[in-house]
Amino acid sequence: MKIEHTALYVKNLERERAFFEKYFSAESGEKYLNDKTGFESYFLYFDGGERLELMSGRSLEDCRGDINRTGFIHIAFSAGGRKTVDALSARLLADGYTVLSNPRVTGDGYYESVVLDPEGNQIEITE
Repeated sequence: MKIEHTALYVKNLERERAFFEKYFSAESGEKYLNDKTGFESYFLYFDGGERLELMSGRSLEDCRGDINRTGFIHIAFSAGGRKTVDALSARLLADGYTVLSNPRVTGDGYYESVVLDPEGNQIEITE
């Protein structure tokens, strides 16, 4: 069994789509819009066949809380090597994004950094 796709509700659909296209080489599918409900979404496609669905709508409620809470916490992307993790993390920082943790080896042996996307969602960049 494999994960078919992951979905993320966002307030600014176009800004989030542009973020994943620019920094994570996502390719966007056509925008889906339901005029009746106000729901809209994009499927983003990545090199390995993974998909991320970005969704938005008229009546979203922001339920963010502490990062140490139950529920989905981050999306992890494999960058292909330590140099790429370092370079992408530095690029995101230079472009004004928050880097929660600079590139490092974690206690369980991962080389990673953690950044926040435009809406504050955690994105883990691994080698």
